Amino acid sequence: MNANPPTPIPTVLTTDVATAADALRAGKLVAFATETVYGLGANALDASAVARIFAAKERPLFDPLIVHLAAREAIGEVCNAVPPLAERLIEAFWPGPLTLVLPRRDVVPDLVTAGLPDVAVRVPDHALARALIARAGVPVAAPSANLFGRVSPTTAAHVMEQLDGRIEVVLDGGPCRVGVESTIVAFDAGERPRVLRYGGLAVEALEAVCGTLALPQAAARHPGAAPGAQPAPGMLEQHYAPRKPLTLLDTLAEADAAQRAAIARGTLGVLAFRGLPPGCVAPVIETLSAAGSLEEAATRLFAALRRLDAAAVAGIVAERVPDSGLGRAVNDRLRRAAHA
Repeated sequence: MNANPPTPIPTVLTTDVATAADALRAGKLVAFATETVYGLGANALDASAVARIFAAKERPLFDPLIVHLAAREAIGEVCNAVPPLAERLIEAFWPGPLTLVLPRRDVVPDLVTAGLPDVAVRVPDHALARALIARAGVPVAAPSANLFGRVSPTTAAHVMEQLDGRIEVVLDGGPCRVGVESTIVAFDAGERPRVLRYGGLAVEALEAVCGTLALPQAAARHPGAAPGAQPAPGMLEQHYAPRKPLTLLDTLAEADAAQRAAIARGTLGVLAFRGLPPGCVAPVIETLSAAGSLEEAATRLFAALRRLDAAAVAGIVAERVPDSGLGRAVNDRLRRAAHA
């Protein structure tokens, strides 16, 4: 991880696609909205530009990036081969919150893939993002537009809070619709497709198209990879974390006496799924979905964590949501945020 942040530079907040596309072509960094979270983009074929992503985010070089394309037809620019099952998923879910890990072409710099032989690639389901990539005329490497390991941004204001003075342009596309990062799927020869990261596309929807998937597990290190290289972005055990300590419970009813007292005093903030259990008082609370919608919970998750992190509390107590559909992605982010 970089020890020193880059020298401050002016950051332009704009809604003009041409300004942002010109910046990308010139090797500059552009944060932009997608349907999942805001990404921090650079020309994926320009190793020097990509290196600036790692510097701006203070991101370790072993964490690979996702390459974003304007259309599915552009996949041949960065990938050598697309397995038949990947083609079926592309047909069903692109554009959308699905990233596929596929054999990369040599034109993709090692820095993008952490030295791995595959590249993570997707087409975002956000018209402004696709317009930006198309106008820039290059594939765009883009992790989330925040400091490494912190809560992902779902508005342009969130990006400016952490990256103002570190990047050239923020393209404001409004709030993100999905609210959690994309689901990542890899393809191993002779094996079932494997989910590397839960995200904004439910496993159940994927399995309806391509059959049973292998679920996330530890992956063996590839001999050509950078030391510590992850098979896909967002897979470190500690990630998506607020600055304040977060304790994750199965339900808020499991809070012990000391936690309940701190919650009642307002010295601990609460992240609830549907609300408080009977008899519990919480002056500082964020509710993900009073109606019990996992889709709404995913959309609200990162913004709610940011508000709790900014509140006058010493820590945060969160509860898991039902572990199905997009709930798997919400629980994955909470688990990594709570990891010590």
